[in-house]
Amino acid sequence: MKRRTPRAGRPGARPGSLRIIGGKWRGRRLPFPALPGLRPTSDRVRETLFNWLRGDIEGARCLDLFAGSGALGLEALSRGAAEIVFVEQNRAACAAISASLLRLECDRGEVRCVDAADYLAQPARAFDVVFLDPPFRSGYLAELCTLLGRRGWLAPTAALYVESEFDLDALSLPAGWDWHRQKRAGQVAYRLARRTPQGQEK
Repeated sequence: MKRRTPRAGRPGARPGSLRIIGGKWRGRRLPFPALPGLRPTSDRVRETLFNWLRGDIEGARCLDLFAGSGALGLEALSRGAAEIVFVEQNRAACAAISASLLRLECDRGEVRCVDAADYLAQPARAFDVVFLDPPFRSGYLAELCTLLGRRGWLAPTAALYVESEFDLDALSLPAGWDWHRQKRAGQVAYRLARRTPQGQEK
């Protein structure tokens, strides 16, 4: 099913900027366009997330689904990720991420302007870290977690980050996975999932 994402900003809305909080480009500010529903992951949440992922990011192959402003993927690149694929349907957001990569003189990011479910319907390649941050109350999470788990997008020791509205009902993770860390910041719940020991491939 196609996901429709608005392509124009709110009347009178102003572009924003995000700050990279760690790694090679720490302190750099990068612009993003004014688009409905675009809400970069906050500094506080990103700091906690990348503390959770300490030891996972250096040299990792990462997938940023619903990349939006690109905050998560750009932060991962700053901290030494080997590769990021940014998947985002909105063309203006994709153009902004591409421009940020040029500003940073970084060739380790690939921007795919495509619907997340359509991207996951392609032949899979395994990623070490997957960021999953769809629009709140969109109903996409269960479907996408299923696609990630069943189609081979997750490496044997992968970490799966999920950001959602805090009152989301219990989310079905791929078989053999469990929540490793969970926190809440205001109206946002953020969680990190990993394979259970029984679910890890030999």
